Amino acid sequence: MKTRIIRKNYQKKSFIRRFWDFLQEDSWLSWLVSIVLIVFIVRGLFFPALSWVTGTSLPLVIVESCSMYHHESSLTDWWASNKDWYLKKNITYDEFNSFKFKGGLNKGDIIFVWGKGPYKIGDIIIFNAGAAHPIIHRMVYDAPIETKGESIHNTEQIHIIGGVDETNINKESIVGKAALRIPYLGWIKLVFFEPFRTPDQRGFCS
Repeated sequence: MKTRIIRKNYQKKSFIRRFWDFLQEDSWLSWLVSIVLIVFIVRGLFFPALSWVTGTSLPLVIVESCSMYHHESSLTDWWASNKDWYLKKNITYDEFNSFKFKGGLNKGDIIFVWGKGPYKIGDIIIFNAGAAHPIIHRMVYDAPIETKGESIHNTEQIHIIGGVDETNINKESIVGKAALRIPYLGWIKLVFFEPFRTPDQRGFCS
């Protein structure tokens, strides 16, 4: 009986060893199997665990547009061009300067999302608004919850009757808030979708 158990353990170790050696081979089949394993580990294990820890179904998102991009070289220059709108919301320069990600976000940034509120003015929140993808904009008012993009193309809030409305956001539609940013790494994925975008939506923010 003991001999049979030892033999099974040896065969198990032998299989693991052979499989490990196979993964290190310089072949197309080995490369393909390695990719499949990585995808399985990330999607089947890493993402569910990360969702449980962060409290959101989307623990990682990629910024796919330039709506949060600051074209100006400094916050002072950006504020000079945009202050009138924010002052109407009682947001001063000093207050904005204390916000997280005060320099905006860039297309291709990967955002770690924290879904366990509360949410306050200045947070960059991710929310579903009936669009193809969740929207990533900064919260500028809290009763009701409102957001706004920060690029030169987002001079006003999005308010489309029967569509996206960031002037009155339901808490239930909020996925979470931006907690950590990894610049540009999301381009590894975005590059495959760029050819299908309209010409004005392609490329880097500038």
